Parts: sequence; C-alpha cells; structure tokens
Amino acid sequence: MNDAQNLKLAALRREYTQGGLRRTDLTPEPLALFERWLKQACEANLSDPTAMCVATVDETGQPYQRIVLLKHFDEKGLVFYTNMGSRKAQHLEKNNKVSLHFPWYPLERQVSFLGVAERLNPIEVVKYFHSRPKDSQIAAWASQQSSRISARSILEGKFLELKQKFQNGEVPLPSFWGGFRVVFNSVEFWQGGANRLHDRFIYQRDGDGWKIDRLAP
Repeated sequence: MNDAQNLKLAALRREYTQGGLRRTDLTPEPLALFERWLKQACEANLSDPTAMCVATVDETGQPYQRIVLLKHFDEKGLVFYTNMGSRKAQHLEKNNKVSLHFPWYPLERQVSFLGVAERLNPIEVVKYFHSRPKDSQIAAWASQQSSRISARSILEGKFLELKQKFQNGEVPLPSFWGGFRVVFNSVEFWQGGANRLHDRFIYQRDGDGWKIDRLAP
C-alpha cells in the first residue's frame, strides 16, 4: 500500500448520530438491556444479529478471534456450540477465560462480555444438535474443525459419503461435538456519539448485584 492509499485510509471516518445512551436507559442488570438491544438488532434486519466474536488465548498467550453464533442466553450465561477438537475448544480447556463481542455497526452499538466458559452438559448438547438441519448435523461429522486439509474436495467428498450413510436414519451426535456456556462477570455497552463522544457503560458483578460505571470514550 502506497502513501496515497494510506492517507485515504486514515481519512475514513463518519459521525455517529443515531442516538445516545444515558443512565436512565440502563436496566438494573445487564441481560435485560442486552435482550432489548438484541431484539432491536433483529427487528432492524441486520445480517446475522446473533453473530459474536469469540476471543480465546493459547498456551503462549497468543490471542485468537473468530465469529460464532449465539444460540441461547439466560441469567446463567451465553451459549454457543462447536467441535470440541477445534482450536477455540482446545484453548478453553486450558484457559477458560473468554471474551464475547457483538458488533452491531449499523445501529452504532457494541456489547462486550467477559467471563469464563463452562462445558455444556450432554443433555443440552443432544437437544440442540438434533434441532439443527440434517445437512448441518452431517457437516459436523464431516469436518475435523481446525485440522489441516489439502483440498476442499476432500471435505466435500466426506460430506457426500456421510449424507449417503445417514440418508434414511437419524444422525447420531458426534462424540467430539459439544458446546460452552459463558458465565459472564462484566458487560460493556457502547453507543456511538457525535464528535466521538461515545457513550460507554460497564456492568461488573458486585456480590449478588451489579455495579454500573460510565467509561470515558
């Protein structure tokens, strides 16, 4: 990239004018506000409103990020599913601290959760696995997530082989497939503001309740 291109990149900016976030807008605990914002993201027809960036750290301290879909949330935590042989699952087995980030850019909003990931029990995993489309169930068998493959055709061939195998019956739950519940202890809400005076509020667990602070942008 030459200097002229760098200059254009540095000049890219826009004003955030969709509205502010005031303390009177907040709920006593963060999940109620998150639910309201998620509902509004769905009603705005955003692409993949449940998509979240999941950040983990390997044994050397190297961070990794990837987009995963939120599949359930309640007062116990936020749930996602994955191949337990995947890189993120292996990271979480050794260091279960995790960050989740929801980037709702068209609404000029972001939400970040910090917490620890706990493996889901088998009953929860089986129930969700069999609610998925059959092709998605088969794909879970076909892909050894994060392993190296020499060509896409190998993956497609395995998928077609398994589709033939399971065409007349139920797809069993793979032993290597599961999920995590992120038990959160900190949640930050970010709303874009004019002149870069964004509104940020952070909820942090405080005994049985939540402590709420405004953060400088």
